[in-house]
This record gives sequence, C-alpha cells and structure tokens, in this order.
Amino acid sequence: MTVRVEFGGDVPTADRLVDFVGLVREHGIHAGPSETVDAAAAIVVLGTADLALLRSGLAACLLRRNGQRSVFDQLFDLFFGGGRPAPRPGADPDSLRERVTAALVAGEDNAELAREALDTFGAYGGAGETAGRVSGASGAGWSSYLTMKSLRPDEISEEVAQTLGGAGQFDAAVHTIEARRRVDRFRAAVQAEARLRSAELRGVENIARRGVESAGDSVDFLGARSQDLAEMRRLVHPLARKLATRLAVRRKKAVRGQIDLRRTLRRSMGTGGVPIDPVLRARRHGRPDLVVLADVSGSVSGFAEFTLQLVQALQDQFSRVRSFGFVDTCAEITGYFTPGEPPAPGFAQDIVREAGVTRFGSSNYGEAFQGFVDRYLDAVGPRTCVLILGDARTNRTDPNLAALEAISERAKAVYWLNPEPSRSWNTGDSAAQAYTEVVTMHECRNVRQLAEVIGRLLPA
Repeated sequence: MTVRVEFGGDVPTADRLVDFVGLVREHGIHAGPSETVDAAAAIVVLGTADLALLRSGLAACLLRRNGQRSVFDQLFDLFFGGGRPAPRPGADPDSLRERVTAALVAGEDNAELAREALDTFGAYGGAGETAGRVSGASGAGWSSYLTMKSLRPDEISEEVAQTLGGAGQFDAAVHTIEARRRVDRFRAAVQAEARLRSAELRGVENIARRGVESAGDSVDFLGARSQDLAEMRRLVHPLARKLATRLAVRRKKAVRGQIDLRRTLRRSMGTGGVPIDPVLRARRHGRPDLVVLADVSGSVSGFAEFTLQLVQALQDQFSRVRSFGFVDTCAEITGYFTPGEPPAPGFAQDIVREAGVTRFGSSNYGEAFQGFVDRYLDAVGPRTCVLILGDARTNRTDPNLAALEAISERAKAVYWLNPEPSRSWNTGDSAAQAYTEVVTMHECRNVRQLAEVIGRLLPA
C-alpha cells in the first residue's frame, strides 16, 4: 500500500508511520505488520487534517491491551503534533492564574492557556529568550513541574469547586472531584506542551525514549506514584478475568493424563500389536489449593497489594485460597478479603496495623518463615501451591533456609515473586541468592510481568 498524504515537511507518511510503530513497540505496545498496514489504511481514509480523529483511528488499529492509550497519545503528539508556535513573552502571573481558574470553571479547552502558562512559568536555562534563539542551549528547557508549582493547582482546584457551587455535602463532594479532574486535565495539557517543546530542543526520538511515561502495566511496583497506582488498580480485574479463562482452558485440556500402558497394549491386539490408539489415564478432577505468603512491609506493600488482589480475583480457580502476611512475624489475613469484592486501596496498611504481622517494624524473613512453620504448616499439603511475595531483604538477619525447606518439602510447588530487578538480588541486605537455592525465584517488577508469571506458574 502506498500512502501519499503527508503530515508536513519532506517526510512521507509511510516512513513516519514505520518510525512511529517502531518506537511504540519499544514502549511495550506490540504492533506487528498487520496492525501497521491497518494504520496506514486508516491514514488514507481519515486524512491528516483532524489530528484528534487520526489519533483515535491509529489507536484503534495499534492498541490491543488496557492501559496503553496514555503512552500512545504521548508518542502520537510527539511525532505528529506539528510545529510549535514560537515562545511569547510571559503574561502577568496573577492575571494568568485568574484566567486559568475561569477557563476551568467554564470547562473550556486548555491548549492555548497551557502554552501561555508554559511561556510564563516553565522556561529555564534561557529557553524562550528572544523568541527561542538561545533555546538550543544545552541547559535550556521547559518544565511542566515548575509551571504547575507556580500556578498552585491545589488552590485553583478549591476555587473551582467553590465556584461550581453546591449547597449540600454530596454536591460539594461531587464538585470537588470534578474540579480535581479539570485541574488534572490542564496539567496533562501543560505536560504535553512541555514534551513537544523539549522534543524541538533535543529531538523527538530522545524525548520519546526518556520523557514519555510508561504504560500502567509497565510501571515498576517499587517506583509507582499515586496516579500510577490508580491506573494499575484499574487493570487488575480485567487481567484477572483473562487469567481465569486461560487457567480454565488449561485445566480442561489436562483432563486426561499419562498413557495407560497395559490398556494401550490390550487395545493394540486389534491392530496387530501396533499401538495406533493409545489409552490415557483419567486424571482426578479437582482444583489445587493456594497459599500466599506476602511481605506487607512498607518497602514492598504496593507489590503485595496488587498480587493479593489478583490472587483473590482468581480464587474461583482454586479449591481453597489462604493468605498470610508478615513483616517480622506471620499471621493469617484471609479474613481481610471478601469474595467478589476488590479490597480497598491501601489495605496493606490496615493489615500492618490490625493483623499482628509485626512486632518491631523491620522485615525479618527468617522469623516470619519460622512463625508460619510453627503455627500454619498444616495449611500446606501435597496439592498446595505456595506463592511467596517479597524482596528477600532480611535487614541482615538470619534468612532461616531450614524453615523455607520445611515449607517446600510439604508443598506441591513453591514460587517466589520478587519485585526487584534480578540484578539487585545479590546487593546490600538481600538474601535472594540464598533463597534461590531452595525455591525458584521470579522477577515481577510490574503488572505485565506479574500476569505473565502467574499465568505460567499456577498449576491446572
């Protein structure tokens, strides 16, 4: 297919589309040749006059998973956003702030005000001086953070909520949520404008690789911000439904097990002793048990929350699920989960306060494992799969490999999911390398890796 429309300049759309798809793939969006051909067809049909329409069309062709649209929009704007207006002299700060507040109250488009706010507050290192003639200096740039800090978004949000009105408590709460949503939308517009201007200074490819936020399913658990956590929570239940379907199909296919040699030979008598039609032993029906041991200390509580949420959403795939939490001592936390209901955000903090999982406050894997062996080892049997969640950082205490061996000997399988990158497993106070001598440890840094590992490991 030959694409003849252009986005501007001397670069044909086909070349730009191929470059765009290549960078999209680097950000974890798996767009192959067929998706690229579909995207090219969409460009032919939709044209390039309306970039918002084209963005939606290309997203429909290239995206296949939840949580990818935000990254896609950022990359699209960088590649196809067109030339930026020259920076203008900054406006009066107080007047600008009032106009931003009025625009947010009215629900107006934020793009022009975002550019003006960035001109006024966001330049550093000489960026924007004399209509941008020195903006190519190595230390120059544009900062959405400085812009929003100067505008004081919390105060703007309160003013917008008050102006929107509402006599009752319910109305006030609704208007507060709506005001924050509008401020967040304005912040996103400022961030998009800052990325585009930074791309003019340092190149589109450079900013695309360094300045674009990761998709929700690719954000590291240990470095996630509050907005990242909200997006990741939204991904958990669709992910759980997919995994549940996959496990059910795998179990259905595994109804019949190994070859029954005696019955196969008997049947082969009718074919001259040639075992044309092997007889398989019928496997016992039933679902495995699952036991989860989760480190809920502050350093890895976010990882534990998402894994426990995912496991609870999958509990219909197991005959029984029991969950245990620990910091420096172990306690059962199964009662903190209600079947069919996702736990509230931050429930790990409630567990730490109420469930008796800590005495001194610092992670101690050796004491926690010993506590599990002493009090709860009967929860593990020959049909039990054990998931251990934690970074294996013992604060230089005894890792107590003997207790972990006792658990492993009784269980059908034991898997350890570690939110740290594998290159860090032998640094500082990490005992990960010692624990890998007893059980298999898997890197689970983000939602995507978590889904892949659980979908691969959990038995049918």
